[in-house]
Amino acid sequence: MRVLEKAPAKINLSLDVLGKRADGYHEVRMVMTSIDLADRVECEDLPEDTISIRTSAPYVPEDERNFAYQAAKCIKETYGIHRGVEISIKKNIPVAAGLAGGSTDAAATIRALNRLWNIGMTYQDMLEIAAKIGSDVAFCVKGGTALATGRGEQIAPLPSLPPCWVILVKPAVSVSTAQIYKDLDSQLAKHPNVDEMIKAIEREDFQGICHLLGNTLEAVTMKKVADIAKIKAHMKGIGAEGILMSGSGPTVFALTQHESRMQRLMNGMKGYCSQVFAVRLCKPFALLSEYE
Repeated sequence: MRVLEKAPAKINLSLDVLGKRADGYHEVRMVMTSIDLADRVECEDLPEDTISIRTSAPYVPEDERNFAYQAAKCIKETYGIHRGVEISIKKNIPVAAGLAGGSTDAAATIRALNRLWNIGMTYQDMLEIAAKIGSDVAFCVKGGTALATGRGEQIAPLPSLPPCWVILVKPAVSVSTAQIYKDLDSQLAKHPNVDEMIKAIEREDFQGICHLLGNTLEAVTMKKVADIAKIKAHMKGIGAEGILMSGSGPTVFALTQHESRMQRLMNGMKGYCSQVFAVRLCKPFALLSEYE
């Protein structure tokens, strides 16, 4: 038997880092939303009690370093399951890009194994597994739009954004999230207004959302990747309504409600980077509402 799950990427509309915690993680307040750029995760039973990972992208680990592997292992240990699984991941989300590619694959694995092995996990059960793996995994379990707090594992759903296009531009470099957070600790951070972002989303104020986009990590990553500032300036010149780096970067996204402007952004940015995408927003996984 095999089970297939879609694993959407995310962007950060607002990312604030409040400080370092006693456990070594950082306290964050993040508003995130899912976008329709997705990996494909397929889980299939194996006759032997083992976990096998196959991915379509180079440089993605296929062992215990992979978040999907960690999710499967955690589920097996938590629920005493002695069955094997092969997890095949078709990568469409750029790697090490600030789009939660590894985290969303882990979340998709949690949903898939809940079905494949008929475990009967509730949404809260899934969040508890997710919290043991990585900070963005909990959000990716259900997706949609949400406020994530703590170290990212505490999720409060928010209304969907007004319909719009999301244009993503990934420079031809990758960054280490751990290193970006480490460098942040020694710098004066600029904090976005997360509360006002939430209010703008609740009143469906697209221009307000664009105006309030903010990411504490952006200035840190910009010092390492000069292309980020160039991409943002070029997108602004083309007419994007809102522009921000996602996560720890280096991917930059732009928001627009106009298809003609989306086309201009796509055409204009393809000369800058080879990885350019235009996608829509994603709603939360409907079935998970039944578990709450």
